[in-house]
Amino acid sequence: MPRSMIKFGQVSENRKARFSYSVEDTIEAGIALTGAEIKSVRYGLVTIVDGFVQKRGTNLFLAGIEIQKLPTAARIVNFDERRPRQLLLHRAQINRMIGKLTEKGATIVPLKLYFNNRGKLKVLLG
Repeated sequence: MPRSMIKFGQVSENRKARFSYSVEDTIEAGIALTGAEIKSVRYGLVTIVDGFVQKRGTNLFLAGIEIQKLPTAARIVNFDERRPRQLLLHRAQINRMIGKLTEKGATIVPLKLYFNNRGKLKVLLG
């Protein structure tokens, strides 16, 4: 059985990111998730160590993170554990991040995954 449910606060942290990359700037973004995925995140069944941001058309997606299924979930609830998840940002922020992604050798990685004080899931990107 997973650990207790997290109402707000930090869910996951990518400690290796600050050592592997030089973080110039950070930005907070939302993530589009399904109900079963958000419940799994609340129980801490998420890994962001291999995550990175990729551009698809005019949107940004967080790829490489893994959200495991709850062992107690109904068998009907199926989702791809490693699917790219869309980042929820303002258009100006998306355009700025796309500009940074086009720089040679630039990568945007998730640093933290947490619930803010309103209960919304946020990811800190660097």
